[in-house]
Amino acid sequence: MSVRVEKNGPVTTVILHRPEVRNAVDADTARELADAFRAFDADPDARVSVLYGDAGTFCAGADLKAVSEGRLLRLEPDGDGPMGPSRMRLSKPVVAAISGHAVAGGLELALWCDLRVAEEDAVLGVFCRRWGVPLIDGGTVRLPRLIGLSRALDLILTGRPVSSAEALGMGLVNRVVPKGEARSSAEALAAQIAAFPQACMNADRASAYAQGDLAFEDAMRQEFQGGVQVLQSESIPGATRFAKGAGRHGRFE
Repeated sequence: MSVRVEKNGPVTTVILHRPEVRNAVDADTARELADAFRAFDADPDARVSVLYGDAGTFCAGADLKAVSEGRLLRLEPDGDGPMGPSRMRLSKPVVAAISGHAVAGGLELALWCDLRVAEEDAVLGVFCRRWGVPLIDGGTVRLPRLIGLSRALDLILTGRPVSSAEALGMGLVNRVVPKGEARSSAEALAAQIAAFPQACMNADRASAYAQGDLAFEDAMRQEFQGGVQVLQSESIPGATRFAKGAGRHGRFE
C-alpha cells in the first residue's frame, strides 16, 4: 500500500508513502488516495483531514517513470482525476502538510486542499513545465483562483521554484512552520477546526466555494439558504452558551 490512513479523534491523516520516488503518484496510488478521501468524507466521526507526504517530500507529481513504461494514470474526463481525488469536492476540510517539494501534480494536490501548511524550506512549483506534462488535475483552475491570474501565469509559464516564504506572501500557502513540523502543525490546525460547530462551519465553507460560480444575487441567496438550515441546530445553542459564558462580560475568548 502506498497510502496509509491514521486517525486521531476527529482528525484523519492520509499519508503518501512512496519514498523511493519522492511520493510520486502512479495509477494504483491515485486510486488509493481517492478511496481514502471518499472514506474520510463518509465517516461520521471524521471532521478534518490532513494530507501528508512521508519521508520529507509532500509529492513530486505524477510518476513519470511509470508513465514512460506505459503504466498511465487514469485519463478519463469524468470520475476520479489522474492524481486521484483532484476532482472531488468533499463536504469537510482537508489541510495539506507540505514538507520538501510539492511540485507538478503534487502542487495540484496541495491546491485541492482547503489550507496549506508548509515547512520553511519547502519548494512549490509547476515543475512539469520542464517535461512537457500539462496541468490536468485542476492546476490551471485552482491556481488563478487562489493567487490571481498574473501570479498564476508566472508560475505556469516559467515552471520556476517558489519558496515557502514567497508562497506565503502570495497566498499560495497559509502557514509556514519550522522544518520537520508540517505534519504536527497541520494536525493541530485540523484539531482546532474540528472543535468548532461543524454544520455551521461546513455551510460557510460550501458557500465560499460555490459563490465563485454564481452571480452576486444568487450567491447571497445561496449563502442565506445554507446558513438558515443550521440556525436551529447550532446557532441558537451557540448563542445561548455565549450568553451564559464570556459573552455576559463582553469578552470574546
